[in-house]
Amino acid sequence: MAINKEAGAEQRRLTDADAATVPWRRWGPYLSERQWGTVREDYSKDQDAWHHLSHDQARSRAYRWGEDGIAGFCDEEQSICLGLALWNGRDPILKERFFGLTNTEGNHGEDAKEYWFYLDATPTHSYQKMLYKYPQREFPYNDLVATNGRRGYEDFEYELLDTGIFAEDRYFDVVVEYAKAGPEDILARITVANRGPEAAPLRVLPSIWFRNTWSWGLPGPRPSLRAADGGGTVVEASHERTGTRWLTVLGDHPLLFTENESDGDHRKDAFHRYVIGGEKEAVNPARTGTKAAADIALDVPAGGTAVIRLRFSDQRGATLSAQEVDDLFALRIAEADEFYAACFAPSLGEDERQVARQAMAGMLWSKQYFGYDVERWLTEHDRDPLQARDLRNGDWFHMICHDVISMPDKWEYPWFAAWDLAFHTIALSLVDLGFAKQQLDLLLSRRYLHPNGQIPAYEWNFSDVNPPVHAWAVNLVYDLDKARNGRGDHAWLESIFHKLAKNFTWWLNRKDHDGNNIFQGGFLGLDNIGVFDRSAPLPTGGYLDQADGTAWMALYCQSMLRIALELAETDPVYAEQAQAYFENFAWIAVAVNHETGSATMWDEEDGFFYDLLRLPDGTSQRLRVRSLVGLLPLAAATVYDPAQTSRHPQLMENIRDFVNRHPSVSSVMSRGRPRGEHGERLLALFDESRLRRILARLLDEDEFLSPYGIRSVSRHHAEHPFQFRVGDSTYQVDYQPAESRSGLFGGNSNWRGPIWFPANVLMIRAMLNLYLAYGDELTVECPTGSGVHMNLFEVARELSERQTRIFLPGPGGGRPCYGGQQIFTSEHWRDLILFNEYYHGDNGAGLGASHQTGWTGLVALFPNVFAGLAGSHLLDQGMAGMLHELPGERTEGSA
Repeated sequence: MAINKEAGAEQRRLTDADAATVPWRRWGPYLSERQWGTVREDYSKDQDAWHHLSHDQARSRAYRWGEDGIAGFCDEEQSICLGLALWNGRDPILKERFFGLTNTEGNHGEDAKEYWFYLDATPTHSYQKMLYKYPQREFPYNDLVATNGRRGYEDFEYELLDTGIFAEDRYFDVVVEYAKAGPEDILARITVANRGPEAAPLRVLPSIWFRNTWSWGLPGPRPSLRAADGGGTVVEASHERTGTRWLTVLGDHPLLFTENESDGDHRKDAFHRYVIGGEKEAVNPARTGTKAAADIALDVPAGGTAVIRLRFSDQRGATLSAQEVDDLFALRIAEADEFYAACFAPSLGEDERQVARQAMAGMLWSKQYFGYDVERWLTEHDRDPLQARDLRNGDWFHMICHDVISMPDKWEYPWFAAWDLAFHTIALSLVDLGFAKQQLDLLLSRRYLHPNGQIPAYEWNFSDVNPPVHAWAVNLVYDLDKARNGRGDHAWLESIFHKLAKNFTWWLNRKDHDGNNIFQGGFLGLDNIGVFDRSAPLPTGGYLDQADGTAWMALYCQSMLRIALELAETDPVYAEQAQAYFENFAWIAVAVNHETGSATMWDEEDGFFYDLLRLPDGTSQRLRVRSLVGLLPLAAATVYDPAQTSRHPQLMENIRDFVNRHPSVSSVMSRGRPRGEHGERLLALFDESRLRRILARLLDEDEFLSPYGIRSVSRHHAEHPFQFRVGDSTYQVDYQPAESRSGLFGGNSNWRGPIWFPANVLMIRAMLNLYLAYGDELTVECPTGSGVHMNLFEVARELSERQTRIFLPGPGGGRPCYGGQQIFTSEHWRDLILFNEYYHGDNGAGLGASHQTGWTGLVALFPNVFAGLAGSHLLDQGMAGMLHELPGERTEGSA
């Protein structure tokens, strides 16, 4: 996935930013879309974050740890924020932030109830574009809350479209664009289009404010905003971190000022009270404060547009004409086009290119400043941080977060999630390898990684356990970087290897209950996939040996082995580390395949892996749920380049000696495991016989294979639910292709049937590695029972095409991701794409969080990986064949 070194102006900006010579990334879309209802802002005694600070309270209560807004832009420390407020003349509140339901209000958990779309972005944020559809009728806040409140888990969610508010196209398209004239010189353009049949009024308030740091006893002078001398619509902003800057709005408009504070004569909600209630005294007549806005009244004719232009600069008196602003935007748009032309395979069709570019726009818009000093937060709860283990995150008082992080979804999940972030870096590496590498390093840094070696999971419970995918992501990002630059970043790889080793040791010591190389881990990011809550004490007593936990650890071993081999190229001391990780993997493989004594995860009758329930009386029982849990052992399949292994003859001799000395290892490592066409070595948890049996289920359309990818639970369970009785209680898993029908893990996600992108990426990766090992000789029916035989490269491409199909317009113009909603085939909606958290297991409709480009942004990878790539390239060049038809240099790599 190399980027052409001649990609032009944006690539040069990236190079300068990576070299820290020009701070092109200093300003960006780092504002959250929801700060209320987060753990950071929760100071309640009952730890009820959703109700401690609600959407209704957010307009009047100052935040402690961050800010939110519409189309926000800020510096990387979120000292100064830019955003947008709107009023259509009918709403009961000023629209300063997007609305959605809390976890208890939504019938499937928290849920944004507005329509906005990320349309374009560059990695240095030299150009950004998003669209918000703002209704002209009164926004139905109460209706959305009440109607969703009456609906249950079995019912559809009640969405804004369902209210009829967009009837007759009575809404505004509000397009917000940013363009950088320089790293400290930012232009903004707000274009309002009236899509309705009549003229309509709109108040637009481009806003600037400071994150409130002065009300919490933090050191430093209080920042200030004031009306600049000399007239015009100019706000002067002074802050110790950013210096003095000026926000200029073209045209002559009133300026409003207040304080970003909860109390006082001029409070945070002053603009709401001024615009909606007509309270002139709400704003500061002295025209100073810590929050300000231009008050622009528009009357937009039917079908007409209005344009507002702004400049935010560190240069006093920096003014431009409307034409000069538009010329700069035209230049930045052309540079963005040039950049993406170099990033994407030239053979991509326009529809695929549009999907990939909007996916990357969503990834880049979803960066967010995340501030959270856990020790200070615990102290502000009047607790001794060293004795606060009963309080959420009480064990993580070492954490100090003040970073820009790639978020899953800046409204529904405005906090990092460890394994999500690892997948994000794969997609981000298409356009910004420097940022991808920094993100992987971040959660392993001393400010995040627990002293015991655990990676923090997410803010609701840092101590939860996410799948250990960082090492795999590090491998892939390193290879992509190597392909781009012609050499690997060994310094980065070596530094991160030692941090990963600490986390690997934590897994070995904490998640292997019996020390037998079979692992647990809890829910491991798959929320409700199990028959029990896997993170809670089991109703049976005992514990679970987890097929997915064990598979993750096998992949972890393989990934650490690859990193150690790479580092041993320049420092032979790492060959000993490579040996250790190989042995770790070997013992896991032995444990998984052990066929004597107690029950094992592999079920010979079903040809599938299952979690194993270990009961207090010493007996065991397989939990025969056919789900991703049993497919994930496929993911632990990695091929090693013979050119690399041959350069370490002593290591290979030591490995052979180890295998030969342990019959249990040699029986597993040699059974049904091929050597590739060029001597590639495969490490996997299964032999060919078991592989074929797993693939028969994976590729069965009555089980896992959907028209749109791999389901998380087999469709077999629709008519054959798995049931498990404990006393008078019956626990059940059935096939649920849409939203969750239970409140397990909050009820806002569902792993019991829908299609999830990270799982599909791992399956595609597995097929490519297995193809290198087995070549064209191994073919399987795809779909199972169809009579069509494919090699595993063809299977990988088939899975990729099915996933991409979710977003591509069909014969009638509709995209499967919209589930047949006709409005998305109309003129002003048809080119807009949302990237949901997961997708319906049968029809591909988007579900869950509606702006989780996050790991769903991986869809940008698929068409680029397979465009022009043939299986023969892969066999001839190893994983470097994946780079064959992509722009830029080609070199060896691995996935």
